[in-house]
Amino acid sequence: MIPDAGNQDDTGPGHGSETVRETVPEAVQGASALAPAAGPYTARGGGLRRVFRDILRGGPDETGIPARVRAEIRQREARAERLIGWAQFAMVSFFAGLYSLAPRAEGGDGFNFVPLALAAYLLFTLLRVALAYRVELPEWYLIVSIVVDVALLCGLIFSFHIQYAQPPTFYLKAPTLMYLFIFIALRALRFDPRFVLITGLLGALGWAALVGYAVTADMGEMRITRNYVEYLTSNAILIGAELDKTIVILGVTLVLSAALYRARDVLVHAVRDHAAAEDLKRFFAPEVATSITGADEAVTAGRGEIREAAILFIDIRGFTGTAAGLPPETVMRVLACYQEGMMAVIARHGGRVDKFLGDGILATFGAVEASATAAADALRAAQALPRAAADLAAPVAACGWPRALRIGAAVAFGPVTVGVIGAASRLEFTVIGDAVNRAAKLEEANKQQGSQVLTDRASLEAARAQGFAGAPREIRDACAVSGLGQPVDLVVLA
Repeated sequence: MIPDAGNQDDTGPGHGSETVRETVPEAVQGASALAPAAGPYTARGGGLRRVFRDILRGGPDETGIPARVRAEIRQREARAERLIGWAQFAMVSFFAGLYSLAPRAEGGDGFNFVPLALAAYLLFTLLRVALAYRVELPEWYLIVSIVVDVALLCGLIFSFHIQYAQPPTFYLKAPTLMYLFIFIALRALRFDPRFVLITGLLGALGWAALVGYAVTADMGEMRITRNYVEYLTSNAILIGAELDKTIVILGVTLVLSAALYRARDVLVHAVRDHAAAEDLKRFFAPEVATSITGADEAVTAGRGEIREAAILFIDIRGFTGTAAGLPPETVMRVLACYQEGMMAVIARHGGRVDKFLGDGILATFGAVEASATAAADALRAAQALPRAAADLAAPVAACGWPRALRIGAAVAFGPVTVGVIGAASRLEFTVIGDAVNRAAKLEEANKQQGSQVLTDRASLEAARAQGFAGAPREIRDACAVSGLGQPVDLVVLA
């Protein structure tokens, strides 16, 4: 096993190691929260009362949801408000165009409120869209917007009996009420059941007010009937028909609110899992993260395959003794600077950093994703490391490193087993094989050989077969390497 960062010394990472593991960090495990029982959105008591309370609050309780996940949800809601604004603009533009092109209905000799209503609503919608791009619209403004929507619709319906010189019961048969469902549906784009509920309730109250006015405004000419034919062919009122409309409005509102309650639960989990997946890409090679998050089935232990891969170890010389006399903040700044520089070289040559081991770095070429040039790529990267370390001298000095930055590195090529091991609650991506052990021991041998970068003859020959054209500084035949049972032909690359 490769010891963790706290057990590293100057002889190099991984004494006697033949296994390298890439483990899901605790921070990522906490962010993913994939187990249903662990989330705040599951297994809560309270029944319908709790659900109703959560709907009024905007969705399931977000206690325990990380702040960055809540921020991502707020950003999505802000984008939804822009979409709602543009949908309203498209709707009012369509109706304005339709109204201007279509012939006016016969019998409407009274004052026509429609052009004024459409113009006012168009201006309000443009203001709403502009504000949505400048600021996050506060909830009170969204409620005001809903009130304007419903009030405008109800006012427009009310104006029909004036325009057509009919008793108020006339407007109860206007199909314009159907547009209320468009306003309710638009609020569903935000995934917040409160605003759907507010729109539906205000619409039902507005319609009830219109019915109440029609019933009480002109008792002399208006009459309530139970005859459906008379209701359709006269200005009589059928109370049951108006109740049906109200019940439909409330029913659609409640069903859509409940659906949004469930949808918001799914949304929060999706955003949370997306954030965890993005975190995985920072802790793992992109291919490993993608294989975890994109697997059709749950990743389980015991799966693996053999690949021809090159293993690269890097270590800072004299790190432990020097770091012992430095403040922790300085040590971490130096490591971050050094690791950033080494990662750039590794990535430039097609490698993947598998693990940071304190001052040690383990990288693989062709392990995560099969490569026909793994050995050649690894040796090119290894030869570039001393120059990269020299270029980092000034940056690490600025971070507080008091001495020259000297590194040791080694490469070994051969078959390795790549796969997942562990238990159901803890899995690790693992590279196992003789090449891993040889690379670790060769890196240790740099101190005895007075070299910076080592490989063996077998790895060099494999790299040359793959197109590597670099010239080694020296080849030392049959050298004894601590931890390896047989003498090794060492190749000094730097």
